[in-house]
Amino acid sequence: MKRYLPLLLLVLGQSAIAEPRIQQLQRCGDLLSEASQHWCLRAQGLEHQAPQVWLGDRALPASAVLREGDRLEFTLDQPGPSAPLWLQVGGQKSNPVWLTRQRSHVVAAGPHEVARNMDGLTTYLDLVSLLIEEKHNGREEAQRIADKYGAQVVGAIPPLNVYQLRLPVRDLVQRDAMILRMGSELSVDAVIVEESAPEGGEEGEGGKATVIDQADEWAANRFTDALYYYQRRVPASNVPVQPIRVGVIERELDFDAAPFQAYRGACGPRQACLYGRDGARAQSHGSHVAGILAGHGEGVAGGFLSGLGKASPGFEVIVERNSDAGITANIAASVNLVEDGVRVLNWSWGIHRVGARSVEGDEVDSLVRSGLAMSGYEELLEEFFLWLRSEHPDVVVVNSAGNGSSWSGTDEYRLPSSFVTEQLLVVGGHQRSERDTAVDDPQHVVKRRSSNVDMRVDVSAAACLQPADAGKPHCGTSYATPLVASTVAAMLSINPQLTPEQVRMLLRRSALTMGSEQDFEAMDAEDLTAPILPSERNGRLNDPDLGRSARLDMQRALDLAVQSRERVR
Repeated sequence: MKRYLPLLLLVLGQSAIAEPRIQQLQRCGDLLSEASQHWCLRAQGLEHQAPQVWLGDRALPASAVLREGDRLEFTLDQPGPSAPLWLQVGGQKSNPVWLTRQRSHVVAAGPHEVARNMDGLTTYLDLVSLLIEEKHNGREEAQRIADKYGAQVVGAIPPLNVYQLRLPVRDLVQRDAMILRMGSELSVDAVIVEESAPEGGEEGEGGKATVIDQADEWAANRFTDALYYYQRRVPASNVPVQPIRVGVIERELDFDAAPFQAYRGACGPRQACLYGRDGARAQSHGSHVAGILAGHGEGVAGGFLSGLGKASPGFEVIVERNSDAGITANIAASVNLVEDGVRVLNWSWGIHRVGARSVEGDEVDSLVRSGLAMSGYEELLEEFFLWLRSEHPDVVVVNSAGNGSSWSGTDEYRLPSSFVTEQLLVVGGHQRSERDTAVDDPQHVVKRRSSNVDMRVDVSAAACLQPADAGKPHCGTSYATPLVASTVAAMLSINPQLTPEQVRMLLRRSALTMGSEQDFEAMDAEDLTAPILPSERNGRLNDPDLGRSARLDMQRALDLAVQSRERVR
């Protein structure tokens, strides 16, 4: 028996990785081609069999797919619909990923294409993006500028008139000199400099206790009450719920983890669908965020949208990042998702300007960027929200307030939460207090010490997550954000006619409260969100909620969404 043990272990090891996994899917080749799109895919578990590539409800011809080891390449003619893509090897199916046929794609810098700037931050050396004035043909103007300076156009976000250039430079002195010259071009609104290694998301420190009671944390937002309400009350009310598509800007999920193991191949109607690249860490930022939205499990052990059961109209949750090209890639992915029909975007990310101070006066050291990078990002984000308002006014972006214990609404401190637009909801973080109080008591929770604050924060939600394996708790506004995003998606499924402004109004009207009454004075370190106003309490001037911070009530928000539809009848 001992003679065959190594062989047995080898066979078992091979069978353990035999199930195919898509780890990467990106546009490659000419990203600007409008006639066709060339795609590169990397997977594991392909073994020696020829994998079948499925796109939507059709399989690509084997002759159209080129394989080299764990890499596959194929070309799609334009135009065509965006759709989920997965692999089938023998009788096994891989995790599905979303393949967009939209035009926005940017290039990430390689390890030898970055440098350290004067602030000690990683910055892209030879890749920048130009925001072209809207009165110009962006593609033609970007090509003209590229030819003038010996650069090459390599990526684009066409709806925003943004084009990515590779510069003929060898160091930061040459790059900065060329940026100044390009920025002086009359057609150039801004030059966007990427200043990042891949975004790590936003995560604060763990909770005070070594173990978080997840049911207790989410009870503060009435998580299970909302599940029960949607499962029972919505069908009883005969509301014809509508499917909703949700976009999540994250990197990867661990499809070997229990919450995601059931997501394989095609997804049927009237259920939660999850599309994303596979990763190796069950405790990754993307796994946590997506799990709150669509993880499989009972009650608080699973995600909200996947927990709606038979009452669900069907929710598609697309986890997408475009490339590892920092904030520019976040926006490129967001544009594609919106053009693919996403109604709710979950942005559990954000950045602080170098030198930003916390409410205590200490310098913020998390997710910081230089003034040069922040100015370009601000112009890019402004263009994105102007485009949303003009072309997609029904889309809601839900953004984390951040974990710098700083101000969320000042652009000198924080992006993108500082933008004032009806289509951006900003979420702060709270955690369960040590007081034995009723759920609706304002002292039931306390503000997370690290959560960013001020009038720009619309609502708060539970910020602490306890992994299923009882490991170290993860806390941060990143995890409060998908609680709000899933609530918004469920509200829109009940009443798709709700505008972003009405969604915010219903969230605030339905909100529980936290903290002490602030008498509408300027926000200080003790406040978390904009104070509840009399108009959000039916005009009652003596309501005890007035002046307090708003805390998400998922069940009541769904109830108001149902009522909003009934009033229209």
